[in-house]
This record gives sequence, C-alpha cells and structure tokens, in this order.
Amino acid sequence: MKKILVATDASEYSRKALISALELARIFNAEIELLFVMEMPIAYESSVFAYLISPENLEKESKIIFDNTLEGIDTSGVTLIQKKMVGRKPGEVIVQEAESENIDLIVMGSHGYGAITGTLLGSVSQYVIHKSKCSVLIAK
Repeated sequence: MKKILVATDASEYSRKALISALELARIFNAEIELLFVMEMPIAYESSVFAYLISPENLEKESKIIFDNTLEGIDTSGVTLIQKKMVGRKPGEVIVQEAESENIDLIVMGSHGYGAITGTLLGSVSQYVIHKSKCSVLIAK
C-alpha cells in the first residue's frame, strides 16, 4: 500500500478517518492525499443572476476545512498532500480521483456534515463503497 486517499469535510467522522489513515500510512510507509470536495450547486443563469463558485471561495472554504480537519492531529512522519475539487456529485469525484491517482485505499467517515456545508454525506460513503475499484475503509 503506497497511496491512501482520505475524503474530508472536517466532521468528527472524517477526522477519525484521517487518524486511522495516518496509523496505516506509518505502518506501510504510504502517503496520504487529503481530499476536500465542494459540492457544486446547480448554477442557474438568468437575466437577474448567476450563481457560480469563485476560485477565491473554493480556496477560502478548503483552507477552513483542512485547518479544522488537521487541528490537533499529529501528521509527522507521513507525506500529506492536500487537494480540493469541485463537483456535482462528491462520491463520483472521490472515485475518479482514486482511479486517476492509483490510490490503494480510500478512508472516509461514515457520515459528514451534509448538504448544508456542501460536502460529504452518508450516501457519499455508500456510493464510494459500491463504485470504487480499490478498498474502502469507513471510520465510525
């Protein structure tokens, strides 16, 4: 095992997932990709308004998510790569990222904050379990 992907939304479940992934990464000398997926709302464009996620907003939100996820967690001795992505369906983004980056294991929480914060849902975990070509570890 060389590459572990941890999907995060800064919930306590995703923080536990990161802690589990760090333990495995230390045992197997693997690197961790910490991935935040911001769910893109359906953009409606009319003569009145258009709603789009600006790069600045994605950067700001992802910094908050990464800071909150990593707060108080010892990541020493592990290569940690942070990535942020936008997509309509976070589960699809996670599975595609795992395939494109040759991830050996996906670690994620069983539940997240949900649509209110625009990130992971329990249904995302279920989607990833069923669609991923690599192993998935769900942290409770």
